Amino acid sequence: MITKENVDIYIKKIPPAPDALKQTILFLNQGELTKASKSAMQDLALSSYLKDLVNRPIFGFKNAITDISQIFGILGVEKSQQAVYSYMISLLSPSQWKLFQLTKTSFEELQVELSLNWQKILKHLKIEDKSLSNAITLLPSSIIVAEALFCEKLEDVALLRSVNEIDLNTILSRLSGMDLFDICERIAQKWEMDDSVSELLQAASGVKPSTNPTINNLGKWMHLLLFYTLSKPIYIDAGLNDFIDFQIDYVEDIYNDFSQLMEIV
Repeated sequence: MITKENVDIYIKKIPPAPDALKQTILFLNQGELTKASKSAMQDLALSSYLKDLVNRPIFGFKNAITDISQIFGILGVEKSQQAVYSYMISLLSPSQWKLFQLTKTSFEELQVELSLNWQKILKHLKIEDKSLSNAITLLPSSIIVAEALFCEKLEDVALLRSVNEIDLNTILSRLSGMDLFDICERIAQKWEMDDSVSELLQAASGVKPSTNPTINNLGKWMHLLLFYTLSKPIYIDAGLNDFIDFQIDYVEDIYNDFSQLMEIV
């Protein structure tokens, strides 16, 4: 049995933010892109991560962008915030994945894909809330924690999966008493995010709806986005598709709208 104390130990391993990173986040929260870029430049590792991130093919820029102020200007406040949180998560990422067949590159691509599509969804729904915008960054972080926990119980995980065709999220819950979305909530609390973020993440499970209509509707979109993303071949091969039990009844009323936005044919 994996206790909640074990989960908290892994969450505590998320490194504390150095001063330059804290200042970057502070200025981004204030919408001060120029000041944020100057702070980010003081952290060489963060600067390198941002340059690598924004020059990935998924962004579609023809020429390499190496100036941090230009990167923040192109991304805007919300995407810059997500990029910085993604960097913080990358500090916890394992050097070698054991359960999930991921690499540093494929994991970072997952982060980028979720973030970009989440921004598309929020724009479509005309929602401008920085806290809710950053909520999407927590899903990849919980996958890292789950990987670490599962690696301690690989035989138990294999046994449970062989006996019953159950999703990894259910196995995680049986082994630890916490599921993927509970872990997301713990991380949100560690980073002192708004309570609405935790509420949204729980709603995104598809089985713990929110009484707040706006949060619950966003939870449906996030649930669909997660399932849609993890159903792509690269993440099926990585074993991530087994993580979520798709709750079709929960998202039925927005499914067509989601499909059109994502141009699913």
